[in-house]
Amino acid sequence: MNQPQQLTIWRALNTALHDAFAEDPSVMIMGEDITTWGTGGGIYGVTRKLADSFGKDRVRDTPISEEALISAGVGAAMAGTRTIVEIMYSDFSLLGADGLINQAAKARYMFGGQFSTPLVLRTNGGSGIGKAAQHSQSLETLYAHVPGLEVVVPSTPNDAYGLLHTAIKSNNPTIFLEHKGLYYDKGPVTKEHIPLGQARVARPGQHVTVVATQLMVNRALEAAQHLAEDGIDVEVIDPRTLHPLDMETIYASVRKTRHLVVAHEAVRDFGWGGEVLSNAVQECWNELDAAPRRLGAARTPIPYSEELEKAVVPTAAALGAEIRAVLKTPVSQSA
Repeated sequence: MNQPQQLTIWRALNTALHDAFAEDPSVMIMGEDITTWGTGGGIYGVTRKLADSFGKDRVRDTPISEEALISAGVGAAMAGTRTIVEIMYSDFSLLGADGLINQAAKARYMFGGQFSTPLVLRTNGGSGIGKAAQHSQSLETLYAHVPGLEVVVPSTPNDAYGLLHTAIKSNNPTIFLEHKGLYYDKGPVTKEHIPLGQARVARPGQHVTVVATQLMVNRALEAAQHLAEDGIDVEVIDPRTLHPLDMETIYASVRKTRHLVVAHEAVRDFGWGGEVLSNAVQECWNELDAAPRRLGAARTPIPYSEELEKAVVPTAAALGAEIRAVLKTPVSQSA
């Protein structure tokens, strides 16, 4: 294994792009202001210095039209390039939904496997930095529902590097959802290539399994630390990808702890958490000591107000309360 580097998530992503471009001349990226904004690397710096190193034929600024941009990326991928499309905010990807859902996701099936669509749509979602209702949605369940799309949701710098490298090599269209509130989180990066569909045990525990992604992984770990003071040992599972989804790791954890809580930042109703719970109930019914619980955002657009935003998205304290509820343990101030 390579000696780990301490990198922020945005830097880990930037490093993965530089490495992928150097390894494969068919890799290209296109997006709005990806060579000109701020530091010359898009709004969060992820494409920084790519154009300097690999030229503007492979690193292309585009007009402000997500529909045209995504459709062009899909066509380029079908024609043989490994195309990365950067969309400033995941909310804007909906403008190009036809290219993703009706074209990229279905092309291999509809054309009998004659060609693949090695497309990565890189974008960011989530709340926490005051971007309001049209720049803060968590749309991962929408894309995970579509046959033909892979959906990646990294939460650490190491996962950001390893999963992006794998996504670029994939022959399937991949929605790579970064979290705008985690870009400056720092941690070790080994440069290992992480397979899609392989969950990570973020914290081992014995009493209850918590399945969470991205920002909610951090909040699950925070809740686990507080609950440990009361002797409650929480295991935190980070799926890392929603499709493919590693239910086997989740089943193994549930069979050990006999309790399950699922937490995501997306709206609770009809979220991917319900999919995890239904699968766990179906496969682990006899090993569960209590009904599983799920936690998600309120069914409302994300407010601009910082205080209202905090009220909509689940907190570590709210997650701690759900964990105590599934264990039938009284809520204390430490939660």
